[in-house]
Amino acid sequence: MYAFDYQQPKTLADAVQALSKSGGKPLAGGQSLIAAMKLRLAQPGTLVDLSGIAELKGIRKEGNALVIGATARHAEVASSAVVKGAIPALAAVAEGIGDRQVRNMGTLGGSIANNDPAADWPAAVVGCNATVQTNKRKIDADVFFKGMYETALAADEIITAVSFPIPRKAGYAKFPNPASRFALVGVFAAQGGDGSVRVAVTGAAPSVFRATAVETALAKNFTPDAAKSVKIAADGLNTDLHGSAAYRAHLVAVMAARAVEAAG
Repeated sequence: MYAFDYQQPKTLADAVQALSKSGGKPLAGGQSLIAAMKLRLAQPGTLVDLSGIAELKGIRKEGNALVIGATARHAEVASSAVVKGAIPALAAVAEGIGDRQVRNMGTLGGSIANNDPAADWPAAVVGCNATVQTNKRKIDADVFFKGMYETALAADEIITAVSFPIPRKAGYAKFPNPASRFALVGVFAAQGGDGSVRVAVTGAAPSVFRATAVETALAKNFTPDAAKSVKIAADGLNTDLHGSAAYRAHLVAVMAARAVEAAG
């Protein structure tokens, strides 16, 4: 690990100022950034720790939306009665992330800001058509994730919360890598209050994407059989030592069916 300066601001304004002056990196749970620094794959001159900022914490309902603070930890989301009452699928997403140590440190905001192509939260954000709130603006889920480890965030922009519209039904299913628990393929399926359907896939491609063919099938018939019947093209999907593009294409339909089943 390279040497770095460490700052721990107490307010969002101070954190934004620290990032602007230092050109450093925000630190949320550190489950991705610290690991990259240990391997010398990242070399931020300054770390700005967000964990002490009260404005970024909390889980609450606001009208017909569930708002989760950026530094809410996975374990907190998984055990939250508010989350389980509003969108149980989000509690299931959080419960399936990594191991207990990761869930007790990792955060929602840190996960989506990092945008690992096999992370679980991006699928939930896109699948729910959530809005990412920052210190500067609100960003729609469909434009937030740009590509592998790339988002719409500016260098001095900090995620403050994510607002999830409460769907009629939602479910998440993933085929995990047995070692890392990252998704080889993960699918989040949601049916909105107006009957519209969104299906988001993680792990299968360089970044999260919507499975529009599955959405079309589920809009007509929101059942596991409808999801499983869709033929997914392997073009553009990942091929690595864990599975070929064709294998992942097959898993998308299978996991979509399981996500719909989990939605009830």
